[in-house]
Amino acid sequence: MQEEMTALQKFIDTAVEFIANYSFQVVGAIIVLIIGSLIANWVAKLLLAVFEKKKLDITLSKFLTGIVKILILAFAILIALGKFGITIAPFIALVGALAFGASFAIQGPLSNYGAGLSIIMSRPFVVGDTVTVAGVSGVVQEVKLACTILTNEDGVKITIPNKHIVGEILQNSKDNKIVEAVIGISYESNPDEAIRAVSETLNRFSDVAKTPPAQIGIQEFADSSVNISYRYWVPTVKFFQTSYAVNLAVYKALQSSGINIPFPQRDVHIVSQPSGVGS
Repeated sequence: MQEEMTALQKFIDTAVEFIANYSFQVVGAIIVLIIGSLIANWVAKLLLAVFEKKKLDITLSKFLTGIVKILILAFAILIALGKFGITIAPFIALVGALAFGASFAIQGPLSNYGAGLSIIMSRPFVVGDTVTVAGVSGVVQEVKLACTILTNEDGVKITIPNKHIVGEILQNSKDNKIVEAVIGISYESNPDEAIRAVSETLNRFSDVAKTPPAQIGIQEFADSSVNISYRYWVPTVKFFQTSYAVNLAVYKALQSSGINIPFPQRDVHIVSQPSGVGS
């Protein structure tokens, strides 16, 4: 019991001595960190507002404001360490050594950061664009250093590591996405009337882009039908919704115009053999 009391007393004495010697430094360091954090947030918001006023790309704006914020916070931390008389030279050397050793273990994340920096600086796409890459497609919601975030019409969030974007084949259709559809008409029907009916149907939809205009024409002469192909652009977030509605409207328009939509047909010829053959 006496040993426990002695240990407790020693701890209390050490705590009191630390408070007496470093209380002002601790308070000063905390104040410096709080002020640094407030200044960093204020400067970041100010820069973001200036960039938005200058209509700078939102991805590049967030990247630059983030860098400025980190630099201000790092400067505040250095000042706070100085309150304790700590020199930063050994820490810089230690961080450099750790970074060199860790670089071999985190090559994947580092390659993502490098690719993210390349995307932010070269800007092959920006927030709001529709991109298709690495087998997926969606609207760009955010570009980070490590990854790019897309969303599709179903509200699914798609996260792509940036190293799978840089150096790959990338399709960027901006705000819209193309719809390609085919409908067959009989050989007895007038293809000009069918094309006109499809064109009038597409013009009735406000979500179908007028620029570039829709493309409609004969795609091929199939076995049972003349296939009419139509291509048009719609907002990516309404891709399936619009394409389904257009297909139904095209079907009804062709029926109203008296244009026949055939089903697959086959001519079967029965060849009879003379009696006695093969017996």
